[in-house]
Amino acid sequence: MQFGQHPPARRTIVHLSDTHLLADGAPLGGRFDTEANLRATLARVEQLETPPDALVFTGDLTDLGEPEAYRRVRELVEPVAERLGAPVVWVAGNHDERPEMRRDLLGLSADEQPVTGVWDLGGLRLVALDSTVPGWHHGELGAEQLGWLREVLAEPAPLGTILALHHPPLPSHVPLFDILELRDQVPFAEVIAGTDVRAILAGHLHYSMSGTFADVPVSVAAASCYTMDVARPAQRVNGMDAGQSFHLVHVYDHTITHTVVPVHAGEPGGFFAPEWYERMAALSPEQRLEAFSRKPPRV
Repeated sequence: MQFGQHPPARRTIVHLSDTHLLADGAPLGGRFDTEANLRATLARVEQLETPPDALVFTGDLTDLGEPEAYRRVRELVEPVAERLGAPVVWVAGNHDERPEMRRDLLGLSADEQPVTGVWDLGGLRLVALDSTVPGWHHGELGAEQLGWLREVLAEPAPLGTILALHHPPLPSHVPLFDILELRDQVPFAEVIAGTDVRAILAGHLHYSMSGTFADVPVSVAAASCYTMDVARPAQRVNGMDAGQSFHLVHVYDHTITHTVVPVHAGEPGGFFAPEWYERMAALSPEQRLEAFSRKPPRV
């Protein structure tokens, strides 16, 4: 039911990132239970009232590229995606290894070919890019992949295009982390200029951030494994087992919104109970405005 000026979103995407699973469920760095954190994240996703049109994981699915870790992340995620009726889009990150990811997660040939793909989500085109560089942690797309992307974008999609990659084309707030950024950003911007690209989804940073690149909004989802506390002094920023979240991406005709959803939520208040919504729905638009917008008289 529409109450305001905007109709419901045309498509909804759940954007998650940086699960960093290890084989045998080993804790990352001896302290972060990445599997438990992923389970908690997926449980929260399943609480969504409206099933999403896709689950997008923007890289670093495993920490060491172990075959068992890829099989485990698939075992955890795919049943949830099946219950939600949503496809899963796996994006490669700098901690992933292409041969193992292709073979043990995607069922493809175990080689160093980039992990890319195109999904049609009812007219919304989602393109997965591979910004990983084998043997390195920084990101690059390369001339061949950018040429492929140019061909994909040559024909506009009915609801536009969203790109998903691991390394965000944005500055980092953490000292020296810019060493690990996406390198070939100028040719990337040239490829998407004037196309139907409406948003870019990324990960890598372990904290939520947004910005623009080539006039396209960029949304970075925080990690499910651990997050970075950027409120600490610049040279003391480090990982913490807190603040995990994922993003809800709502696609409208004229805009796209990115909403941060906390994994660990507190008990909600009782201000807006179902009965309140029923009462409001029974009112006319003018009555709703009067009941909900007008402030009480000042005394």
